[in-house]
Amino acid sequence: MIPAAFEYVRASSAEEAISLIGQHGEDAKFLAGGHSLLPLMKLRLAQPTVLVDIGRVQDLSYIRDAGDHIAIGALTRHMDVEKSSVLAEHVPLLAHAAGHVGDPQVRHRGTIGGSIAHSDAASDLPATTLALGATYVAQGPNGTREIAATDFFKGFLETALQPDELLTEIRVPKMNGAGWSFQKFNRRAQDWAIVGVAAWRGNGGSGIGLVNMGSTPILAASVSAALASGASVADAAQSAAAESGSRTWTDTRSASSMSSDRADRSTPTRIRASGCSSCVPATQPGSSRRRMPSTTSRTASASIEAE
Repeated sequence: MIPAAFEYVRASSAEEAISLIGQHGEDAKFLAGGHSLLPLMKLRLAQPTVLVDIGRVQDLSYIRDAGDHIAIGALTRHMDVEKSSVLAEHVPLLAHAAGHVGDPQVRHRGTIGGSIAHSDAASDLPATTLALGATYVAQGPNGTREIAATDFFKGFLETALQPDELLTEIRVPKMNGAGWSFQKFNRRAQDWAIVGVAAWRGNGGSGIGLVNMGSTPILAASVSAALASGASVADAAQSAAAESGSRTWTDTRSASSMSSDRADRSTPTRIRASGCSSCVPATQPGSSRRRMPSTTSRTASASIEAE
């Protein structure tokens, strides 16, 4: 549980951080909240020779209304995402999902950009921003570029970011009153999801992100296509097997194999349990949550027990 030796440098700006990474090469890593990288280093699954600390770069911590979308700085803490009145009004699904990340200590230190750049399929926010159709902004030595969430996650803990690029901003389209739900099944409240779903539907569109159902966060595009064609929520949910059912992996957190058979059984259940078509407005404008009918809650509970 002791990491290999490394050098530590602190950056005061995004530009300085990128310059430092360029000087030290691919063996250098950015350090933000540290809740993803440090555990890997303690297990020596990651052995960077240099850590570039960007945790004090204040310019990358913000939540702004940018017209048709909300711009979120990559170093914004999970707790700030959860408690943001701007997100509660315009992207309540993301604010709600942020409240399910780890425990209060993790949410006060971990950052939304770190979670997305780490690209763990079991994390809540990568799949949620994928479902919402987010765009990520990366900055490198040659300037900035935008990467659609659908093009960002390349493989297990692998993204479209280049070694000398830094994720600086997450741009999430406004939901404009769409119904939404976030369902997560885990052993303890602070654990990673064994399986989860982030879903929204409204204004002629929908999005469903699957948590820990493959080696990357999964966008269940076939479900959205089925809903657009007039299918019921129950029938559309069966389409999720097309995205998750053919994948096999090992869930190391529960020390059990998650097979395609389980994905076939559990994924449609999670999407039905999300009850997107049954979401009702919160009693107070700007709330980060939507009340779910009691029947939906019972359905979710029953599905968990049945597994």
